[in-house]
Amino acid sequence: MIRILHSVSNMDRAGIETMLMNYYRRIDRSRIQFDFLANKPKPGAYDDEIRAMGGHVYVSPGLAPWQYPAYLRFMKQLLADNPDIRILHAHNEGMMEYALRGAEKAGLPTRIAHAHNTRIIKDYKWPLKVFCKQFIPHSATEYFGCGRDAGIYYFGKKRWEARGYTMHNAIDPERFRFSEETRRRTRMALGLGDSFVLGHIGRFNLQKNHGRLIEIFAALLAVKPDAVLLLIGEGELEQQTRDRAKQLGVEKQVRFLGVRSDIPALCMAMDVFVIPSLFEGLPVVGVEAQATGLPCIFSAEVTDEVVILPASERIPLSASDETWAQAIAACDGAKIDRARSIVPVQQAGYDINVETEKLTELYLKWAERKRAT
Repeated sequence: MIRILHSVSNMDRAGIETMLMNYYRRIDRSRIQFDFLANKPKPGAYDDEIRAMGGHVYVSPGLAPWQYPAYLRFMKQLLADNPDIRILHAHNEGMMEYALRGAEKAGLPTRIAHAHNTRIIKDYKWPLKVFCKQFIPHSATEYFGCGRDAGIYYFGKKRWEARGYTMHNAIDPERFRFSEETRRRTRMALGLGDSFVLGHIGRFNLQKNHGRLIEIFAALLAVKPDAVLLLIGEGELEQQTRDRAKQLGVEKQVRFLGVRSDIPALCMAMDVFVIPSLFEGLPVVGVEAQATGLPCIFSAEVTDEVVILPASERIPLSASDETWAQAIAACDGAKIDRARSIVPVQQAGYDINVETEKLTELYLKWAERKRAT
């Protein structure tokens, strides 16, 4: 058995982490085992499940600049103590350079850099992330991306077209097959009645653009006063989003549901899914939502690769709130066979069963490479 070390932030319920768990649950663990390198000390929601499946969760010294020498020493010791770790698979935006460089110095022959986004958030770490990003193509041996645009952003068009591999944000289609009974029960549990329900799943941060979503929702209420907005997730801008809803007088129609494990049921309860992000790679929640037959309204900043259903579309962020509201309202009563919507999702390459087999072949092939001494 070989082990793959995934470098992550921590294993909470978020897009990258959920995608990894989808693959982990499907992969043949008698041949391939996943371990996780958490770069934040905070325990993750998936930690117990990982350990139950035979995986390990290691905690690094952290990604602060002054920790870089300690980080390299940590990686060298970790890989020396665990020779069955044959591949590093890194997922940490620009900061994945730490794990990649550490694994390179430790002699690990296969180091995968995985691009998940088309921009880097301009927070206090932005200069450091951008600085580190330029070294990633040289520290990595393999280039992965959730899609074309993310791969080009991180590795450049020439490298991506020559050596890039799209690892789809795949899902278990059967978990998301629409059920009218599940929709009824979930709406009843949430007290939604016959309301027109918008949904959004995402961390409350700058990228996800929750403030604009609240403004669009306020415009929607002018034409659909029975509308309700469900927000699933947590994050540093949650209170700011609550304040904006109160300022616009829509707080009673906005439900903050926190982090949830029943995403398929919640998507089935919704009538339309909205992602007005400032930038994205390829959001797995968009794939999940469409698998349940939900029409999705994405910002034009989200890659066009995410549009799977004919009822889904992309709208520029420069368009007015009223334009967004009209597009959302037009989804009410859209003729969609929701139970059949998993078929185009599977055909587009997002079936976890098929994609896991492809990934397994790559891992096993690259695991044959010999470590440098």
